[in-house]
Amino acid sequence: MALRPGRTTRKLERPWTRVSKKKPRKSYVVGAPYSRIHIFEMGNPDKKFDTRLWLVAGHSVQIRDNALESSRVVSNKFLEKKIPDNYFFKILVFPHHVLREHSMATGAGADRFSSGMRKAFGKPKGRAARVMKGQRIMSLKLDKKYVNVGRLALKRASKKLPVRCKIEIK
Repeated sequence: MALRPGRTTRKLERPWTRVSKKKPRKSYVVGAPYSRIHIFEMGNPDKKFDTRLWLVAGHSVQIRDNALESSRVVSNKFLEKKIPDNYFFKILVFPHHVLREHSMATGAGADRFSSGMRKAFGKPKGRAARVMKGQRIMSLKLDKKYVNVGRLALKRASKKLPVRCKIEIK
């Protein structure tokens, strides 16, 4: 089955949680999928850099792991091509939140199956990072002469995320 659109999981609200007093083991999410993002630090961590850039979230949102991974890939590829080994790039958020989906029957006669299944617990289908307004998502260290390249790389990364971002420089 294909991945659902990002707008279905973007909103940051408390998920419905199943609480069973008779069978407490039913209250836990079992079999959460692995995160699609595995590398959080790229570039040269040993070198000392004089400028730091951050990608900051414009409002509170959930960012799926595949969106984080695609933004990491596009910005790291750009940095590697323009300034190889003259930067240190780091993802600051981790997708802890398990996304659940109640897959329902579709097609003719599916309305008979769907009644009475409101607030279904669902099966784990993915992970997301819960990001608050003003929280830093990515960090980039580089030399002052490469600031424009760094801004472009973070701008490209922000295009892959479901939130408007701004770039802070220090």
